[in-house]
Amino acid sequence: MKRLHALLLAGTLSVGGLTTLPAAAAAPAPSPTTRPAARTDWSAAMVDSTTARYTPDTIGGWDYPVGLYLYGQYQVYRRTHDADLLAYIKSYVDRFVADDGSIDQSFDSLDSMQTGRLLVALHHETGDERYRIAARQIRDRLDTYPRTSDGGFWHADSDSRAHQLWADGVYMVNPFLVEYGKEFGDEKYADDEAAEQLYVYGRHLQVPGGLLKHAYDESGTASWADPDTGLAPEHWCRAVGWYSMALVNVLDAIPADQPRRAALVDSLRRLADGLERTQDPASGRWFQVMDKGDHADNWTETSCSSMFTYALSRGAQQGYLDRHFDAVAQRGYRGVLQRISVGADGRTNLTDISVGTNVGDYAFYVARPRATNDLHGLGAFLLMNEQLRAR
Repeated sequence: MKRLHALLLAGTLSVGGLTTLPAAAAAPAPSPTTRPAARTDWSAAMVDSTTARYTPDTIGGWDYPVGLYLYGQYQVYRRTHDADLLAYIKSYVDRFVADDGSIDQSFDSLDSMQTGRLLVALHHETGDERYRIAARQIRDRLDTYPRTSDGGFWHADSDSRAHQLWADGVYMVNPFLVEYGKEFGDEKYADDEAAEQLYVYGRHLQVPGGLLKHAYDESGTASWADPDTGLAPEHWCRAVGWYSMALVNVLDAIPADQPRRAALVDSLRRLADGLERTQDPASGRWFQVMDKGDHADNWTETSCSSMFTYALSRGAQQGYLDRHFDAVAQRGYRGVLQRISVGADGRTNLTDISVGTNVGDYAFYVARPRATNDLHGLGAFLLMNEQLRAR
């Protein structure tokens, strides 16, 4: 909390009269009395607030929202070099990694693999072989992990997810995979697999106009699957957000001559066009169901808005996208900043975050609870803010 107190004493944070809601709260937060300025180090403030709310033992289990948040915290550590931030991540991970490097996880879903990015990061920072051994379990699991007929990893190795590709899944495994490859000298497999997975998923899920449907069922038996296409009915924003971030992460890693690279850049460009078209002109954010912003019960969602802002900014910075998409990202950034404020307890609050979500129809998505300080939103915010705060 030291950095947050320093910011408050320096007068760079405005304190409103908010009450603090728990991370999984499923109700709208009260409106802030003041709006933040982009110059505030909101990453530091958010990390201080979250680590004050939770210890490494209470923040959650081996679960992808925790992994997403802590990977965002790792990006803040890389900028600030605050050893306490890395020690917190290490204490969390060491709950699961034994002295011999084993980790008690079956890795039977892509969701269970995302937190593996922390294993790679900790090996990079500490050199401790336990983290390499633990990360290898995820890499080895992919050798036997079930796939669709054209090679896409099922969302989970279970009857309820058999033959299904969810846009969420590409972020759960592929950024880990390219980082694993670089850290442990397995780039050839890792880069090719990650690029192929994004290509296969995109070929099924991306539709004319550039957006992606939430999911695809090769068997056509899921209740939500279109009988002709196998696609889910809607463009759920966070699913598309996961895909957008995975695209730029993988493009940043794979070599220029990777066979799928051109197709992935084209996919990102088509997606960027769809994002610009569906961005809410009033707020700069994106809607829970992306292409139905004119529906009165639809609402702008914070985690996906952070994800899209990150991906567009990074894509423009790296030359994957035209430079004008940086302006689209800046509008998104300003919109997301309108969702963060400081409560009476001196801690940050980030509002309007969709809780975890299955595949459904329009009514299902818009009725999802809107949480404050849900880790999906906090992690996405940190990634976005670390990308844009100095630009």
